[in-house]
Amino acid sequence: MRRFLQPVATVLGLILALGITLALLSPDPLGSMMRLAQGAFGDWLGITRTLVKWTPLTLAGLGVVVAWRSGMYNIGGEGQFVVGGIFGAFMARPFLHSTVPWWAMATIVLGAAIVGGALWGWLAAWLFHKRKVDVVISTILLNFIAIQGLAYFVTGPLMETAHKLPQSDRISSELALPKFNPAYDVHYGVFLAAIAILLIYVYLQRSKPGFRLRLVGENSRATRANWIEPERTRSLAMALSGGLCGLAGGVEYLGSTQQLGLGFSQNWGFLAIPVALLAGLNPILVGLSALYFAAILGGSKNLAGFTVDGTAIIYVVQAIAVLGLVAIKRLSRPQLRISENA
Repeated sequence: MRRFLQPVATVLGLILALGITLALLSPDPLGSMMRLAQGAFGDWLGITRTLVKWTPLTLAGLGVVVAWRSGMYNIGGEGQFVVGGIFGAFMARPFLHSTVPWWAMATIVLGAAIVGGALWGWLAAWLFHKRKVDVVISTILLNFIAIQGLAYFVTGPLMETAHKLPQSDRISSELALPKFNPAYDVHYGVFLAAIAILLIYVYLQRSKPGFRLRLVGENSRATRANWIEPERTRSLAMALSGGLCGLAGGVEYLGSTQQLGLGFSQNWGFLAIPVALLAGLNPILVGLSALYFAAILGGSKNLAGFTVDGTAIIYVVQAIAVLGLVAIKRLSRPQLRISENA
């Protein structure tokens, strides 16, 4: 019963946090709430816009879950997302004018994106184990390197054929991930995100490698006593985490933007952190948490049409939601009572 009530309480808490924030910052909180809902779910355009944002948030959020459950606090999802997009664009370049089927293109590009993100995540683990560089520091700095690398590639090796704009050549609609309806932006990437939720849940909760990963994150000394190498497990966790974030970048490139540019980095990797935290690092709840943030982001376009503070309110809501979750967990943690006679 408690496992059922926890996600329900979380959803109600998020709605309450949204309402409180709008009450404090908006002159018409009820109207703002309705505009957000209308923009996110009011029609097919809003629903598909929300699903497009849900896809990278879910994939990157799962990546954060895997790393954090192993005790590796990966803050580098954005860098891994960008590197995934760069690897995918490099592999797509020779096929831009070919007649390969879309599924072959997707296999090549998304496979490369996973490899690129995994290597970027594994690099942070290598720095941690071999050079004692704190993983939080290394992943933050690797974000900046990846973003600067994006600027270099779209003005250099990946620059479009005319060499006029800092962006790559655009993938044709025949080679991109298919859309359910040409009139809307939602594409087959949503299936990949849904499948990833189930696979990561099974991996973490129903497999021996997943059990070892969780054990390392909870008690690394116990793993050594049972002949489990925490360094190897954490390195694999960071590679898997980076691979998921890289996949998010590949899906965004192949499904939504269909080209790389200076604006390819949209903070999906950073937003994945509150998505994972609000889900309690539970892969299944990541889908719901990502839907919450995607709905806010999708609805904010409608809200921004009525108030100049529409976009700013969204980031305040995210911050309050995360801080509220931390406070609730802190207050609900059992406290040790020391007897006065001790």
